[in-house]
Amino acid sequence: MAMLEVKDIHVYYGMIHALKGVSFEVNQGEVIALIGANGAGKTTTLHTVTGLLRAKRGSITFEGQDISRIPAHKIVQMGIAHVPEGRRVFSQLSVFDNLKMGAFTRKDKQEIAESLEIVYRRFPRLEERKNQRAGTLSGGEQQMLAMGRALMSRPRLIVMDEPSMGLSPILVNEIFDIIKVVSESGTTVLLVEQNAKKALSIADRAYVLETGSVTMEGRASDLLNDEKVQKAYLGE
Repeated sequence: MAMLEVKDIHVYYGMIHALKGVSFEVNQGEVIALIGANGAGKTTTLHTVTGLLRAKRGSITFEGQDISRIPAHKIVQMGIAHVPEGRRVFSQLSVFDNLKMGAFTRKDKQEIAESLEIVYRRFPRLEERKNQRAGTLSGGEQQMLAMGRALMSRPRLIVMDEPSMGLSPILVNEIFDIIKVVSESGTTVLLVEQNAKKALSIADRAYVLETGSVTMEGRASDLLNDEKVQKAYLGE
């Protein structure tokens, strides 16, 4: 059984039919990429998985439980964390307080302290800047903070929306290295990314979204070498 199973979901914004029967699955331990042009429905798909939007039809199952009607904060408690597009850190709060906010569903102070140590080991710059206001961090550091904050909930599945957006090429490489480390440490990853080449280079499998529908799927390495994908998304 897949860890996450999305079946035939239809999502509307008013009269606009944004997702038209999207289906995909994520198995434990995988990195799955959703790629596609702007407006294809990638972010809408993630928001529906994490409870920020409701599907009109279809189902979403996480570890055997239907989560289609469960509120977003309960979905976090169940083990899915969301790193939103645009980072969305709490700019007036310190780095430390932002990270603590990521553990809001947890009660054990000792375990929270251990998670904080793990995040600081993974992102040494966050420890160096733990007392600094999040709004004063660079774009790359804010992305690390958003990822660290999500990891503080101890997720089994982490959902990332455009983690490389607006970052320099060097920082993009660094963020993707971190995603690989997160995956190798046992957290399953569902990744939406405009930089299709980078996403496919680290993913196990991928799905291509076009105007609210899945039009292709397969092993990431196969899609990376597919002529249609290269022309449409890889600039080749």
